[in-house]
Amino acid sequence: MMQKKLTVQEAYDKQPKTWIIVLVSLTVVIGLAIWSSSVLRFRNINPQGIQIVIGIFNAFLNPNIDWLTRFDRVGIPMQMLETVAIAFLGTLLGAILALPFAFLSSRNITRYFSIIGIIAVTMIRTFPIFILGLMFIKVTGPGPFAGVMTIGLASIGMMTKLYVESIEDIDKGILEALDATGATTFQKIRYGIIPQLFANFISNTIYRFDINIRNATVLGLVGAGGIGSTLIWALQSGRWRDAAAALIGIIVVVLVIEFFSTKLRRKIVGIQ
Repeated sequence: MMQKKLTVQEAYDKQPKTWIIVLVSLTVVIGLAIWSSSVLRFRNINPQGIQIVIGIFNAFLNPNIDWLTRFDRVGIPMQMLETVAIAFLGTLLGAILALPFAFLSSRNITRYFSIIGIIAVTMIRTFPIFILGLMFIKVTGPGPFAGVMTIGLASIGMMTKLYVESIEDIDKGILEALDATGATTFQKIRYGIIPQLFANFISNTIYRFDINIRNATVLGLVGAGGIGSTLIWALQSGRWRDAAAALIGIIVVVLVIEFFSTKLRRKIVGIQ
């Protein structure tokens, strides 16, 4: 017997009534926003700060073109190249270090022992990237090496989380078949998991590299190499045209990297 097709109004009337849940949720969000705003302490606007902002925006119309087109060690292109290199090496280091943490934290691989990996990764993620940067600068001195180590360690938390989600979504039938053959945990990872997850791992690594381009720029502000060091020096010395040139270099590189990384990630995911 054919069921009668419902009209739009009848289908709408049959929808579960969730307005109470929506109203309560909205009330909670508004209440939290009001409570959170109590920590704000607005003071008078600093006129000197306004002048600095105006100076930077005006400099965007007339940046230091010579600095933008210099290809020696102090020019913007070479500074941005160093920033990209720091982000690339840091991302590669973080991707490699995140793999053992990911497999250790996956419940379908290590069962109850996954809590060890979860706790370790959570502890790593509690450190802000600025704090890690300052720590490495104290140990290794300022420069690109501190930036690479900082980005590598800071990348572990997010990349491990992305890897774990991919690992826990794999086809369990393959793992059960390997269990039936008496395969060890290492053999399950080598022959049953990595072939399924390789494309996802590469895609997640490219996504993190996109983020680390920005992180490498920010880390330069604390002396970890790259364009950030040049930018903070220009701002502190009031050289607005130089600061504008550095910001234009950052914007161009970030846009180019994001464009190509997005296209590459789509191709990799489409291959799966």
